[in-house]
Amino acid sequence: MSEYKLTVGLEVHAELKTKTKMFCNSANDPFNAEPNVNICPVCMAHPGTLPVINKQAVHHVLRVGTALGSDLADFTEFDRKNYFYPDIPKGYQISQYKYPLVSNGMLNGIAIERVHLEEDTASSSHEGSEGSLVDYNRAGVPLMELVTKPVIHTAEEAGAFARELQLLLRTLGVSDANMEKGEMRVEANISISKTDKLGTKVEVKNLNSFRSVERAIAYEVERMTKILDGGPGEIVQETRGWDEGGQKTFSQRKKESAHDYRYFPDPDLPKLKISEISEFSIENLQAMMPELPWEKRARLVREYGVKPENAEVFTADKTLGGLFEDAIAAIGVDRPSIALIENYVTSDLVGLMKGSESIGGVTGKSLADLVTMIKDGDLSSRGAKDTLAILYAEGGHPHEIAKKHGLIQKNDIEALKKMVAEIIEANPTVVADYKSGKTALLQFFIGQGMKASKGSGNPAMLKTLFEEALN
Repeated sequence: MSEYKLTVGLEVHAELKTKTKMFCNSANDPFNAEPNVNICPVCMAHPGTLPVINKQAVHHVLRVGTALGSDLADFTEFDRKNYFYPDIPKGYQISQYKYPLVSNGMLNGIAIERVHLEEDTASSSHEGSEGSLVDYNRAGVPLMELVTKPVIHTAEEAGAFARELQLLLRTLGVSDANMEKGEMRVEANISISKTDKLGTKVEVKNLNSFRSVERAIAYEVERMTKILDGGPGEIVQETRGWDEGGQKTFSQRKKESAHDYRYFPDPDLPKLKISEISEFSIENLQAMMPELPWEKRARLVREYGVKPENAEVFTADKTLGGLFEDAIAAIGVDRPSIALIENYVTSDLVGLMKGSESIGGVTGKSLADLVTMIKDGDLSSRGAKDTLAILYAEGGHPHEIAKKHGLIQKNDIEALKKMVAEIIEANPTVVADYKSGKTALLQFFIGQGMKASKGSGNPAMLKTLFEEALN
């Protein structure tokens, strides 16, 4: 175990879902295949143009703050963050410095420092010897930045926080937060120390997957530990990137401080008095809150007896969660039935989906009907699995599917007795072994019965009949 204490603070950027950009009426569509089409004189910083605040974007950030239990600002303003780079047409980024929209709050046990609103930069692509290309479709897109307090002490804790934040943003409908598309980007501020005093901080930027977040932190802990234990090099306050292929960080530039950006209030934008805007009142914001992820998990466990790990599945996957609750609505709140629905969704259906997001032809009603057939003894476990597979691929009604494919469970004792006799007659050696004391072979005979009946035999009846015939 390392003698060094890891401390991490996260900065998470998320592109917000609005029709237009943050300060102009250009479309918020950064992934348009045609570069530089969603632009206008405002977001391209033509002389004489004036920005206008996107009200929807402000509303989105206040909703996030409400969900986090944060303090919402009454007074707020936008600032100019000055630096020169080709992806910033104006030579500065409009952001928030002294008066963020949201302060404090908590998520997944991690304390929040602030949540503020700014504009995104353009997308740059580096073409080697041909130079770099800049696509300004993304320039000016509303961007939320959430900053945690430096209270995270493991890589896994950081990854779990980022996952929960992504789920919250999607639940609120404020962002798709797709990390692969860059709609959500994580930066980790990392330090290690033997004491409670924080060590030299290193920032690792633009981590675009949860695994990258965890691995980058783990790599930095190992790198810093080697240096502090007498290895070559030194830890300096800097910005580092993450090399996904090499699974390591690399130095990018010296870390800037706030004064390097020469923040000052943007003179072209009005100050905002949040309490004077009725839609932004705390009563209206709370009234618009959907069921939050942690509330849904608790309800599923409390009301339906769902296993915690499956409550996580139903919360994280909106489609599976909706199917589960639709099936309950169709069958009624009956704990044994709910347990069957839970099992067939999280085990069999998820297996059929093979990582896709489609539940095929399965509906809440058809799943409820399938479970009813199991409880009524019309389908064996094997028959139910086969019926569900056909239901997923083709849709339809479970009873009609089972009947068409000969999957209705056979409860005809005389027919089953005949089948049992034939199986015993065909396996004299196994019969002898069973009678010599190898009673576990009973499962072999039941399996043969299920095979002969193509999964439609009642396993409980088969067990009884084989025991009677063999003993």
